[in-house]
Formats: sequence, C-alpha cells, structure tokens
Amino acid sequence: MTGPNQKMELLGSTPIPKALLALGLPTMAGMLINALYNLADTYFVGGLGMVPMAAVTVAFPLGQVVVGLGLLFGNGAAAYLSRLLGRGDRETANQVAATALYGSVLTGGAVILCSLLFLRPILRQLGALEEVLPDALAYTGIYIAFSIFNVFNVTMNNIVSSEGAARMAMLALGSGAALNVLLDPVFIYTMGLGVTGAAIATAVSQAVSALLYLGYILRGKSVFRFRAGDCCFSRAILSEILKIGVPTLVFQLLTSLSIAMVNAAAKDYGGSVQAAMGPVAKIMSMGTLVVFGFLKGFQPIAGFSYGAGRYDRLLAAIRVSLIWSTAFCVGFGLTAAFFPTQIMSLFTKGDWEMVRIGQAALRANGLSFLLFGFYTVYSFLFLVMGRAREGCILGACRQGLCFVPVMLLLPKVWGLNGILYAQPVADVLSAAVTGWMALRLHRELAAEWAAASGETKNGADHSTAS
Repeated sequence: MTGPNQKMELLGSTPIPKALLALGLPTMAGMLINALYNLADTYFVGGLGMVPMAAVTVAFPLGQVVVGLGLLFGNGAAAYLSRLLGRGDRETANQVAATALYGSVLTGGAVILCSLLFLRPILRQLGALEEVLPDALAYTGIYIAFSIFNVFNVTMNNIVSSEGAARMAMLALGSGAALNVLLDPVFIYTMGLGVTGAAIATAVSQAVSALLYLGYILRGKSVFRFRAGDCCFSRAILSEILKIGVPTLVFQLLTSLSIAMVNAAAKDYGGSVQAAMGPVAKIMSMGTLVVFGFLKGFQPIAGFSYGAGRYDRLLAAIRVSLIWSTAFCVGFGLTAAFFPTQIMSLFTKGDWEMVRIGQAALRANGLSFLLFGFYTVYSFLFLVMGRAREGCILGACRQGLCFVPVMLLLPKVWGLNGILYAQPVADVLSAAVTGWMALRLHRELAAEWAAASGETKNGADHSTAS
C-alpha cells in the first residue's frame, strides 16, 4: 500500500511504538540536523573572536520571532489537520493547508520588511553593545531578509508532519542543514566574508530546503492540495488555526524574550559573559529540537486518535512518548551537566572566562533538562486536542510565566549566578504546573472514554434488540 492510504493506516492502525518510530525518528533526525543551522554558525563564528560571537548571539532572538510566524500557521494548522484526517474531512483539510501556507508567507514577508526597516534599534534593544553592533547588523540584515524561506519551511514541515510524511520533512530539513555546515567555513574563512559569510550560507541552505518542499507540492506527493483557490481566510478556519497557532507563537516569542533578557542582563558583566550565553542557548536548543521533532510524530497520532474517538490508542501514545522523550532528556541533560567545560571549549579560541561562565550555565541547564520531555509531551497534547487555553498556559510557563519573574528577581539577589540559574529554576516550576494539569487531563479523558464506551455498548444492545 502506498500514498495517502498508507499514511492513514500509519496514523490509525499501526502499533503505537512502530508508528512513533516511523513518524518521529525521521522528523527528529531532520530537526536535530536543522539545529546545526544555529549551532554551525556559532561554532564557525567562534573562531573569529568574542565580538563576532556576541553579534550572532544577539541576533538569535529575532530569528526565533520569524520562525514563530511559520509555527503560528504551520503548527496551528497541523493540529487541526490531523483531527480532520481522523474524521475523513479531506475538503476542509485542503482549505486549511492552503490557508496556512499562503497566510504564513504573506505575514512573514510583512514582519521581515518591518524588522529590516528598524533593525538597528531592534538589535540595541536585544542587548547589542556598540562594539558588537556593526557585526550584528551585517549578519542579521542578510539572515532576516532571507528568512522568508524559513517561514515557508517551518510551515511546510508542520503540515507535512501532520499527514505522516516524516521522511520528507527529514529530507528537506536535513539537506538544508547539512549544506549549511558545508558552506559556513567556505564563506566565513575561505572567501574571507566573516559573519556576513555565515549569514549567506544560512540563506542559501534555507532556500534549498524550500525548493525541496516546493517540489513535493508540485509533484502531487502530499495528501493535501495547495491551490490558491483553496485558500480560505474564513472565521471558522482561521479560528481553528489561530487557537492553536497563537499559543505556539506566544511560546516562540517568549523564548525570544527570555534569550533577549539574558543577553541584556549579561551585557552588564562584559562581552565574554554575553558571548558565553549564546552557545549555551544553542546547545540546549539542540536537545529541545530533538524532543520537538520526535513529538511531531506523536502529534498526528494523538490528533487522529482523539478525532476518531480512539482513547485507547491516544493513551498508549501518551505513555510511550513520555517514556521515550524522558529517556532522551536524561541522556542529553547528563551529558551537558557532566562535560560542560569540554563542550564550551569548542566555541572559543582561548577565552577562558567565556568557558568558565558557560560551563556553569550549561551544567545547571543540563540538570533541569531532565524534566523537559514530561513538560513538552503535555504541552503538545493540549494543543493537538484543541485545548487552546491549557496549551497556552503550558506554552507560556517555561519561558514566560515562570521565567520572566524569576529572571527579574534572581539576578538582583544573586548577581551573575541569578542569570545563569534563572532557566533551571523556571524549568522546575513549569514541571510542577504540568504535573497538576496532567492529572486533571487524565481524569477527564477517563470520563470521556467511559462515556464513549457506554454509548457504544448501548447502541450495540439496541441493535441486537431490534
């Protein structure tokens, strides 16, 4: 069996472990490689010195905002699309997919244009020191201008994952990221372009990923159509996309805010401290992207199962995803906690103050990362079930509701250590909130399952009596 029918079988009837591996591993691998977009620039720019490293660091939050636009439409649509496929409503699914794709590109283009017009004051607000500003402008101007490709790629990645085409997502993301790793040293060192070369390498790589997704659409490989005529910005469709997409965007904006707050606070302690926080954020983002990638496989299974009323399959997917994602987080987190000096030394040429600061932050973040899988499974689950309020609360917890007050308070009473340990403290608080919400959710699911089972039994009894 091939094509759309095979994808529907994978979502609806394949055993959960096998389905999660088939859908999650390719996407996880693709997103892990995709994390090299950020980490490769940081690694290769590290050889240029502290100022270029700080320039790439302060640009990172703005790039995350642009990615958030792709997630606004892509992740919002993906949650709805998986439920529509579970119900067998292909016509509405085509409209949702087309609306998400065209909407993300149009919105992304507008935001990118505004960002370029006000780039200098934006970078200052993100914590760029005067000595860092010229390199930050050179890097960010190119990076943001061409990030329209990234908006397209992120949207398509979510839509493609919702239909179970995880291998395609891995191919598109992985090809672009691998090309970025190859092009970075060529443009930065061989051609002598410095941080500008890093931005050009990223732009070219993202364009290649976009071409692969475009070929997937034009060759008719997707379950969905992406015709302009299917695009429908109706209240019904936009509300379904945005009620999940907005919490996702809020999460992404809060991630950018948290990084910007750290950069701004670190500025008072000198360039080496600010430069150290960049590699820490991007190393930990590799771990988070692996979990997100794996749970992109969980998302369509959970949405399809919930939409089809298959509570047994939904609960099995939750259980297996919790075990597997937590196992990865333990391995990744302990590696970061036990080998922080060796890892940080890869990103500098002899700036031992940067290594000293970075290893303390990396060790603390590694230990708190042990909780990340538990937190993220339920954050994804609420959104894919259409529970926007709960999903928004969880999405805002780790980088907003918990992080912002901790970040505002802790450095005042603990100095530099308050900056280094703010995220781990927020992680622990977020896990506690998740535990409380998860207990309530499972009680509600048990009640829904019992009610659905009772209706089925009553219907069967009535049929027999007739």
